[in-house]
Amino acid sequence: MLLDLEAEMAAKLGIYKIVLCFFLSFVLVPLVVSAGRPATTTGGGSGGSSSSSSSSQKLNVQKHLKNLNKPPVKSIKSPDGDIIDCVHMSHQPAFDHPDLKNHKIQTKPPNFNPEGKIFGDSKVSSSSASRPVAQLWHQNGRCPEGTIPVRRTKKEDVLRASSIQRFGKKKVKSFPQPSAKPLPDLLSQSGHQHAIAYVEGDKYYGAKATINVWDPIIQQPNEFSLSQMWILGGTFGQDLNSIEAGWQVSPDLYGDNNTRLFTYWTSDAYQATGCYNLLCSGFVQINSDIALGATISPLSNYGSSQYDISILVWKDPKEGNWWMQFGNNHVLGYWPASLFSYLSDSASMIEWGGEVVNSESDGQHTSTQMGSGHFPDEGFGKASYFKNIQIVDGDNKLRAPKDLGIYTEQDSCYNVKTGSADDWGNYFYYGGPGRNPNCP
Repeated sequence: MLLDLEAEMAAKLGIYKIVLCFFLSFVLVPLVVSAGRPATTTGGGSGGSSSSSSSSQKLNVQKHLKNLNKPPVKSIKSPDGDIIDCVHMSHQPAFDHPDLKNHKIQTKPPNFNPEGKIFGDSKVSSSSASRPVAQLWHQNGRCPEGTIPVRRTKKEDVLRASSIQRFGKKKVKSFPQPSAKPLPDLLSQSGHQHAIAYVEGDKYYGAKATINVWDPIIQQPNEFSLSQMWILGGTFGQDLNSIEAGWQVSPDLYGDNNTRLFTYWTSDAYQATGCYNLLCSGFVQINSDIALGATISPLSNYGSSQYDISILVWKDPKEGNWWMQFGNNHVLGYWPASLFSYLSDSASMIEWGGEVVNSESDGQHTSTQMGSGHFPDEGFGKASYFKNIQIVDGDNKLRAPKDLGIYTEQDSCYNVKTGSADDWGNYFYYGGPGRNPNCP
């Protein structure tokens, strides 16, 4: 009887062992193996998701480049590495804008400009001889009539931006606001600093200035230095309208430290609308000689030769479009009135001067230079200047601005100093080195 009981218990124990082996084989072993490798998720795991995201980004970048880089009639390789595409005037990026789908190109302004010059086909006749404007790409060719020169956007240009949507755009709150001086905490948040002269309190229909051109040193690739005119309408809130033109050095935007001609526009305080140059739809170019975003040459030298550019922006009284003239002979094109709300009538403020980005990357003020990198007190040949500053009045006439004000956030870093003279009209020197013993 005892033997039968022992045999029965042994048989049951054998069954338990078999069950235990199955449990170890099918449950515990897979758990041990999985503990030795990265966890995966449904749908291919994190590696698959990352790969999918990367592929999606590549497709979006390629699509954006296709929208920007229109098929050229001719392409020119510039000595600085740029490729200038000669694009048929009717195929330019401007006409991707929904409000400009059926827009009829104005090949010349319908009226005389504020200087009283009569327009020919896309150029202006001038009684005074002037030296031709030089851009580096001119050394290797010119675009044919009926086309416009467009600086080709590269993949790496787009990838340097924080996103495809922000490519070619300024940061919000990048405008100088002299009427209400910003508090120090707001200043550090925006990271933009200015040294400007300005007028306000009237209706303005354009502005003009002659600006000497430099190659300021930029400390960080995500910083820039520029010198420009601002034509502003609306408030300094969500609805600011701005048209801007001048020269800039921006490694983040262009991938180098070259000094380049640029324009900008926005109708909502830099939030969603507008961009630099032709990097979005809006500005209609009609000129085949000058490329927005292209390198300017030659440049001013400290204590030596000085070179400058003249820019005139005015509102055509008949059609309401805002036109831009570069130098004495080059009407570049126009911003259609339909792009704007306040500027469809007039501007309420004009600003001239310099702007830099101060990222304070090492906890100190940036050493990015504004203008020549020297303070206004050093004067001609050493400091940067704006001369022959004028505004356009309601009669489409150029005149000297009244009650010219000045503004800078930190005059120990960048400063501005105004004056007047017979040959220079209203002028000012501006700029500075950024970080120095008085600007820590």
